[in-house]
Amino acid sequence: MTTSTAAYWEPFWAGGRRYRQLDGPEYRLMDTFLGPGCGRPALDIGCGDGALARHLHHELGYRTTGIDISPSAVALAAAQDEGPAPGPSWRCADITGSDLTALPEPAYAVITCRLVYRWMEDKADFLNRVRHLLVPGGTFWVVTEIAGRREDTDPRRGLGISPAEAEALTSGWSTVHTADLDVLRCYSLHP
Repeated sequence: MTTSTAAYWEPFWAGGRRYRQLDGPEYRLMDTFLGPGCGRPALDIGCGDGALARHLHHELGYRTTGIDISPSAVALAAAQDEGPAPGPSWRCADITGSDLTALPEPAYAVITCRLVYRWMEDKADFLNRVRHLLVPGGTFWVVTEIAGRREDTDPRRGLGISPAEAEALTSGWSTVHTADLDVLRCYSLHP
């Protein structure tokens, strides 16, 4: 079974599996690299429980849509979005196979992809789809683990993207900024 399908991810989310939570240093990097939204559209690919999309929407002021391939993840994200102001829009969608015109905006000022990029089977096609959805001057924010950064004895040592995959991720962008957070690397990419 491929890892970029709903059939793969749905049992994890439906079974209560949760993934690395956002923390203060990661929020601060995001705030620095993405800046104020001023009502511009943002898309969070693989939104999971929706924490990043909610931050973009409520704290930074983007008009945010969170998408995930797992219906259970989307339901969890929507259920956690409480507050007096309307929250992000939530959609169950597969960025690798869905019709991009079905998204609520034709283009986005910010597209985020946290802990998702490594699971994309056709990374070149995925990056082409992202480039197609970014406005000129927009930002693609990627947070991914880098393989080999864990201790030698950690069974998850190979988790993450390889140096070749990191190079492919950063190719073809006019501006690339990176910042490291322990085993993670954050990429701010501009067309």
